[in-house]
Amino acid sequence: MQLLKFLFGIILAQMATAFLVLLSTDELDTSELTKLAIPILFISLTIALWFSSMAEHYRKDAIGKAEGDFAKEREQLRVNAERAKRRVEKKAQKDIVKEATTTHAKANFKVGMAFAGVLGIGGLFVFAQMVTVGLLAISAGGGAIGGYYWRGRRLESGRLREIEIKDLKVIESKPSRFSKFKLLKS
Repeated sequence: MQLLKFLFGIILAQMATAFLVLLSTDELDTSELTKLAIPILFISLTIALWFSSMAEHYRKDAIGKAEGDFAKEREQLRVNAERAKRRVEKKAQKDIVKEATTTHAKANFKVGMAFAGVLGIGGLFVFAQMVTVGLLAISAGGGAIGGYYWRGRRLESGRLREIEIKDLKVIESKPSRFSKFKLLKS
């Protein structure tokens, strides 16, 4: 499309030059050539400025379009990177939860087996006529199981509180104005 604009300017310059040459007299001496050259130079200068203006506008439009395309592409890359980051974070969190669950299940099984062993030994003592030692082992095992269960509940509720606190905005308190004053020692 830009070619047609430049082609029209070139044809216009050639037509003006041809028209000026046809209007001039048959005798072309130096004064006639000077009279002919000045308008042709003025027309050439005007058309050169016109072409320069058109080229500058075309350049600005091309740069603006390229910057817009690059900005869109950069934003798309940023969005895709953020999505990929979120996916990786979610996957890592799921893996951490899965590993923690597996580890806790294994630990709970081992602890449960140990407590079952203690209770079994206590029951064995009761049947072997060592009632005091057997009841002591059974009560110690039951207390340990209860304590273990209670500690697990406290840790779980503490985690819930930590999650809730992370989501809340904390209001920081300002230091007391009395802390600036020192107590006078007598």
